[in-house]
Amino acid sequence: MNEPEYARFTAAATHCKMTNAAFLAYAVDKAARDLTRTAAEIATEREVIDEIFAARRHLGRIHGLFNQVAKALNSGADTPHLDATARAVHDAARRMEAAVDALLAHRDEGDPA
Repeated sequence: MNEPEYARFTAAATHCKMTNAAFLAYAVDKAARDLTRTAAEIATEREVIDEIFAARRHLGRIHGLFNQVAKALNSGADTPHLDATARAVHDAARRMEAAVDALLAHRDEGDPA
C-alpha cells in the first residue's frame, strides 16, 4: 500500500469509528461475500483500458460494415433498419466516449482507476 492509499484507508477507518484492523477485516469480509461485484470494483486500470481498446476495434469493424451498407444503398438496396442501427451504433460510441472521459477524469484526480 502506498502512502496515499494508506492515508485514505486510515481516514475511512477513522470516519467509521473503527480501528484499521477492524475496518480491514470488515472490508475483506464484505468483498468476499460478492466476488462478482468485487472483481468489477477492483478491475485494474489496465483491464479497463484493454476493454476500451477492444470496444474501439469493434467500432472500427462496424465502420467497415457501414461502408458496405453505403455501397449497397448506392446500388439501390433496401435498408429498412438502417436508421435504428445507425442510432444504436452512435449511442454505443457516445457511451464509450463517456466511459473514456470518466476514466481520464478519475486518473486526473490522482487515483488509480
